[in-house]
Amino acid sequence: MIPKRTLGKTGVEVTRLGLGGEGVLRTYGRENEARAVIARALELGITYFESARAYSGSESYYGLALGERRREIFLTSKSHERGAEGARRHLETTLANMKTDWLDLWQVHDLRTEEDLDEVFAPGGCIETFERARKDGKVRFVGVTGHQDPAILVKAMQIYDFDTVLLPVNPAEPAHLSFIDSVLPEARRRGMGIIGMKVLCRGLGLQVPGLNTVDPWIRYALSHEVSTVVIGCDDPRQVEQNVAAATLPPMSADEMEEMEKAVEVYARNLMYYK
Repeated sequence: MIPKRTLGKTGVEVTRLGLGGEGVLRTYGRENEARAVIARALELGITYFESARAYSGSESYYGLALGERRREIFLTSKSHERGAEGARRHLETTLANMKTDWLDLWQVHDLRTEEDLDEVFAPGGCIETFERARKDGKVRFVGVTGHQDPAILVKAMQIYDFDTVLLPVNPAEPAHLSFIDSVLPEARRRGMGIIGMKVLCRGLGLQVPGLNTVDPWIRYALSHEVSTVVIGCDDPRQVEQNVAAATLPPMSADEMEEMEKAVEVYARNLMYYK
């Protein structure tokens, strides 16, 4: 069984490992492979499932695979539209693709710049659509994501009372513009649900000498005060490996520091997302 944690002030318990919307899900025309990954995640007890409007056929794969299991899980997606009308169209498409009447969590996707903040929170910005969707019952919770500049994500959290935040959590982070050092404590202070991403650095982390299995990377991420971490998978075997790692005990502070030092020389390449 995968342990569960509370997703911050949402009060919802989710498995501390979720299925990310990338990997084979961020493709087109690979329905059988994508459905196999989603099915294995369901079989192994994962309850948190992630996607985004920007992730190719990911939402549609979920719509094909979930069926009656939809009500058993916590289903999320994201919109990268900055205007209210564009976000409204995104939500309509997302719900249709996923074959559901509501999302458990809808997230403002990938905030990077001051200009993003200006557009999102200005009159006619997408936050108006997010607010309306929550009031109308089309989404239960509203979140925010980012992986380029932690200062921008902190500002967004100060402007609007988001329920959750999705941020990078891996041992390269402390070396440069650390989300762990700035965004994570701010989110804790606000009682937000904290979701870790970039846990394996898109698989690049597994090329670091001595760290070529998923176990230390997932243990490192889950040793922080996160509610869950999301990882995309290419096949059911990767789902199984990730689930096994998510049941391992957390790292000690010394182990975490040792891992950070081991990846420091590779850190800037691992953080391709900045």
